[in-house]
Amino acid sequence: MARIWAGADIGNTHHHCVVLDAEGGRLLSRRVLNDEPELLALLADVLALDEDVVWAVDVADGMAALWISILLGHGQQLVYIPGLAVNRASAGYRGTGKTDAKDATVIADQARMRRDLTVLRPDDEHAVELRILTGRRADLSADRTRRINRLRGPLTGVFPALERSLDLDNLGPLILLTGYQTPAALRRAGRTRLTTWLRNRKVRGAEALAQAATEAAERQHTTVPGEKIAAQGVCALAKEVMGLNEQIAEIDKLIAARFREHRLAEVIASMPGIGPLLGAEFLAATAGHMSRYGTSDRLASLAGVAPVPRDSGHVSGNLHRPRRYHRGLQRVFYTPALISIRSCEASRRFYERKRAEGKRHTQAVLALARRRVNVLWALIRDGRCYQGNLPVTSAA
Repeated sequence: MARIWAGADIGNTHHHCVVLDAEGGRLLSRRVLNDEPELLALLADVLALDEDVVWAVDVADGMAALWISILLGHGQQLVYIPGLAVNRASAGYRGTGKTDAKDATVIADQARMRRDLTVLRPDDEHAVELRILTGRRADLSADRTRRINRLRGPLTGVFPALERSLDLDNLGPLILLTGYQTPAALRRAGRTRLTTWLRNRKVRGAEALAQAATEAAERQHTTVPGEKIAAQGVCALAKEVMGLNEQIAEIDKLIAARFREHRLAEVIASMPGIGPLLGAEFLAATAGHMSRYGTSDRLASLAGVAPVPRDSGHVSGNLHRPRRYHRGLQRVFYTPALISIRSCEASRRFYERKRAEGKRHTQAVLALARRRVNVLWALIRDGRCYQGNLPVTSAA
């Protein structure tokens, strides 16, 4: 049983640590630089007060990574309390101001009183790598979306008919825009020459794309002011999107390779609808430590696929999606559930049964995703791969 509790309010450059005793009395309050020598000195000073200590943090990665690694590397007991929980708990403490010292006090006091906090354990190297790679991929995908949206602006301004006819999520239209951006240029090229130009660049469906582009050019004979400069911007943005596509393709290869090396890869990938990318996102979010969540119910709640009651007065049984959940984990379970309806007979039967019960499409898919949490939990627990005849039961 711990005799002191140390809470750290995590920051980019500095952390603030407060240590409380069993009665809630403050033993230490210190602001430390997020640097190894200062953090090691803090660790030594707290252990000098008492070696039976529980540490608590409000951030579980990123700017807290060094501090967490030091604590776990020295065999310390470490728990995690979400920042939102700290913010809400602060309202119950004296004072209306918000300071790092107060937040650290709340973190330490919550760790002292609560027994339901998540215990942090060392992540394996594969999970850390997958977390970095999937985070990088998410950044690249967001950059790609922003570039496409920026591309649509000038293209719509000078050539709206072409913008409407192109799907800029595909490679072919982007290649087209690197060479032709205006109605006049497309009319001069003509459909036959444009088709040949696209085929030489290995564009799929070159003839259909060329036809759509030339038809759009025939619908606009007016030259818009600033067309030349706008066309240059469209060409540059199209090349940027293509470059991002190449980066995403490369990082997808890295993710797939790292995922296949993980000890749970075969089990996770055996679930219908889960490929290397979604499997990697699952491992990045959970590190494969199912014991961290205690039960499949808690994992489902974190993923936002388990409804929670929101009763009031005489109203009971009012179920809603939780307000706070891990959106990455929800994608890991919801997207494969959609895919499995088409590819897995057992999933399709479950979905159709829920639809027959009167549930809407989204509700039925969420119910299927919730059930699949139980199945994946059981597979990881037992170390076996999914078989089509596995019973879909609770694995709590």
